[in-house]
Parts: sequence; structure tokens; C-alpha cells
Amino acid sequence: MRNTRKIVLVGTGLVGMSFAYALLNQSTCDELVLIDIDKKRAMGEAMDLNHGLAFSGSHMKIYAGEYNDCAGADIVAICAGVAQKPGESRVDLLQRNTEVFRSIIDPVMESGFGGIFLIATNPVDIMTYVTQKISGIDPKRVIGTGTTLDTARLRYMLGDYFSVDPRNIHAYVMGEHGETEFVPWSQALLATKPILSLCEESGHRYCCQDMEKISQDVKNAAQKIIEAKKATYYGIGMAMARIVRAIFGNESSILTVSSLLNGEYGQNNVYAGVPSIVGRNGIGGIISLSLTREEQEKMDKSCEFLRGLIKDIGINKQ
Repeated sequence: MRNTRKIVLVGTGLVGMSFAYALLNQSTCDELVLIDIDKKRAMGEAMDLNHGLAFSGSHMKIYAGEYNDCAGADIVAICAGVAQKPGESRVDLLQRNTEVFRSIIDPVMESGFGGIFLIATNPVDIMTYVTQKISGIDPKRVIGTGTTLDTARLRYMLGDYFSVDPRNIHAYVMGEHGETEFVPWSQALLATKPILSLCEESGHRYCCQDMEKISQDVKNAAQKIIEAKKATYYGIGMAMARIVRAIFGNESSILTVSSLLNGEYGQNNVYAGVPSIVGRNGIGGIISLSLTREEQEKMDKSCEFLRGLIKDIGINKQ
């Protein structure tokens, strides 16, 4: 990577601009290019961000650009996509989003782009898979936000439940970012103490049934937010900024991004949220947790569901 950390953001909607705002406030990159089908909107968003530069610790160069600006980018982040129409099936929506992604990825690759794709568009595991197939680049350099936000929600709720700093909670949400996601409770720790053991030894102060409720609350969090304010965007924007920091800092941080599985957890040819080592070159490896039989079955079910959607849109045949 070059000394100038350059990001191109495709899609200046609520998620994209929450990401951009987080980048500005955290001084995460040196150059930020905004691309949108609505060029006027991209220009307006760039102006608005630039007017806040004087109040930030950042010296970012922010401007509305074109796909040829991707040539020297380290990261192309995609937040663009189409909304589901009333009565439209999930598969029809996926097929329309696949065409939108083709119209984005083809010109990105034609620019000579050789960096990392970061995908946030839902359903994120499928769209990350689509990006890799259309671009043809090394799967290690195509990353989805996966269950990073779900994992953050889980740690927040567990920290609240046990009255400890969420950063001292080590627990993950895995699988699809959606209905089939799950928490492998056998691997959940508070400091180095297994959470299930803590519940059993607490004399009814904490209980395992509450853990199941928390996992459901995590799964339903997005719908609850959407019901209240029509959309969710701050959390995912900050999750994207966190992934970017891990890449630019070559941190080798463990994040539950959407990674292509190649034998891990008995799965192949599917992107899913798993604890992954994230650094300068993208995915440096996948951590294979010791799942119980029941947890492995949940992982199998989640990946099977995702493979079914991939089959339905027929991306492998194109």
C-alpha cells in the first residue's frame, strides 16, 4: 500500500455517509472519493464533509469522483444497492442488486484497481460473494462487514448484563448476517471465564436462559431500530471504519467479517461471518473455533441457506 491511504466509497446513502463521517472523525484515511449514480448528491456530501474539516484532526482530501479514481485506491467500499419493492421476492431483489454490482465492479476493475473491496450492501454475505465472482480477484481481498455489527451488539448487551466493559467480553455472532446467524455460547468468555460456567456458578444471579434471550435480541436489533427510525446506519458505518483501521494499521485484528470459507467449519464456496484475521492484505486467516455439535449444525444450516440463495441467482453460471 502507498503512503497515502485512499478510499473510494460507492453509494452516498445513509450507510455510506455514516461510514464517511466516521472516517473523518477518526482520521482514518488521507483521501476519500465519493461516487454515486446521483453525482449532484455526491458533490453535496463532499462539500458538507469538507466544511467540517476545520473541526477535525484530519487533513483528508474529500471529493466527488468517477470510477477511474479507483485506480490508485487501497479500498473500494460499496454501500450502493436497490431497495426491495412491495411484493418483490428476496431472489428478485438479489438479481437486481447483482446487476447493480456488475455496473459498479466492472468499471472499478477496468480502472486498474488492485486493492481491497469492502462490502456493506445487504444481504451482505451474498453481495460479497457476487463481488468476488464478478471481479475475479483473490477472495482474501474481498471482505464483507459480515457479523461485525452483530458481534458488537452482542458484546454491548453482555457487558450491560454482567456490568463489565464490553471490551472484556469475548464472544462472537457467526454465520449469515440475518435470520440464521447464531452465537456459539460454548466459546463465549468474560475475561478468560466461560460465560456459561459463570451463569451456572452464580447462584441464580445470572442464568443461561438469559443468554438465549440476548442472542435473540441481537438478531432482532436491526428490525427494532428500523421500526423506530426507518433505517440502521451509524453502527454499520462505525463497523466499516473499524475494519478499515485494521487494514491500514496491519493490525491482524480478529473481526467477524464475511470471509470465503475453504474447508473451515466444513464449508466451501460460501461467504459467512467468522472470526477472521484482518490486516493490510485483507483476510490473513480464519480462526476455527471448537464448536459443539449443536453449534456446528447451526453453522451448517446458515451456510446451506446462503448457498441456496447463491444457486437461485445463478451467479456461478455467469
